[in-house]
Amino acid sequence: MLAQRILARRLPQVAARQSVPRASFSQVRSLAAAEVEDPLQNGNYQNPPRVKRAFRDPYGDWWDKQERRNFGEPVHEENEILGVFSPEQYTHVTARKGLFQLGAFVVTFLGVCGVVSLFYPDKPSIPRTFPDGLEKELGGPGAAPARKPSEASW
Repeated sequence: MLAQRILARRLPQVAARQSVPRASFSQVRSLAAAEVEDPLQNGNYQNPPRVKRAFRDPYGDWWDKQERRNFGEPVHEENEILGVFSPEQYTHVTARKGLFQLGAFVVTFLGVCGVVSLFYPDKPSIPRTFPDGLEKELGGPGAAPARKPSEASW
């Protein structure tokens, strides 16, 4: 009876339409204008080209000879990366040349290992023997004896 009552009861109708919050006309226009006016969001600060100062002419007539910049010159947004004392960029070896050198090292190393393995002896030609198998030196009776001179193999 309770099950019939639950099934017969009308469930409240929930609005099928979901409302998506939308910006008003004036907000959309002002947001679009902000993106056009200041795309980098740095307050319209002039951002010079991204060139490391270490690559500038060291003998040029700079106002600040250490940092190689002139008075009043705008500083790049990433000045700590582009300064003279930032980590050096190694431009004297290309990626292709570096991979060739690495491959040459691996081939040379494996070649030397192969040559050594061909000519390096595994064990002495005649194994050493000891009188009485060093029984006394290795712990007396009951200890694991070494090879005795009369034994033919290990």
